[in-house]
Amino acid sequence: MQFVELSTVAQPLPLSELSKVQVQELQYALSLLGYPVGDIDGLVGPKTRSALAEFKADVIEGNPDLVGPKTIEQLKELTGGMDASRADDFSTREGTISAIRRQCDAQGLGRMEQIAYVLATVEWETAKTFRPVREAFWKNEEWRRDNFRYYPYYGRGYVQLTWKNNYEKYGQLLNLDLVAKPDLAMDPPTAAFILVHGFKTGTFTGRKLTDYVNDVRTDFVNARRCINGIDRAHEISGLADRFLKSLS
Repeated sequence: MQFVELSTVAQPLPLSELSKVQVQELQYALSLLGYPVGDIDGLVGPKTRSALAEFKADVIEGNPDLVGPKTIEQLKELTGGMDASRADDFSTREGTISAIRRQCDAQGLGRMEQIAYVLATVEWETAKTFRPVREAFWKNEEWRRDNFRYYPYYGRGYVQLTWKNNYEKYGQLLNLDLVAKPDLAMDPPTAAFILVHGFKTGTFTGRKLTDYVNDVRTDFVNARRCINGIDRAHEISGLADRFLKSLS
């Protein structure tokens, strides 16, 4: 992404001294990296302050309220790595796995246990194809139109992005008109971003992957709550165990 206005910051400044456009660029970058800022509106509120503080605690030392060249450089480096997914090869299972691993690293889900669970979820949700799928993929579009009350915003992707508000959210975040063209969520790089971002931020159910898989806990069974309660939780846990062995 571009940091046109943020790049002009020559020394550390308090958030309150940034321009509205600079704050918007900061909010956009933090949101891409999975740090929830609320609306990308250029206003410095508690969510933006909290997101910046969390980012700095994770990535770079320093005053959590200051934004300077070092912070901006880290944002450029990390979001630049996410943009690279456009060059990834999603045509094969192996290429897709590599691309999702890179997306996990870019968004801060870099523990092998976390990557293993994300990949296990993709294997389950896509019926082992490792390709973005539509909800009830074995049915046709007419059936979906007649049976989904949230049509046309039914599930799409490596996990099921569903409901108009979620299409609006990710459309804003990715600068894509997902509301007018919901099938854009089937694009592999887009689907990979949504997959990992949803796990990182708890978009899908309010539960984050880090709630269950972190440096003190690995609970592959309850990690299913990030996606769909405990539906098939033990089966997916077994897949995650196998992925973890292959990644180690």
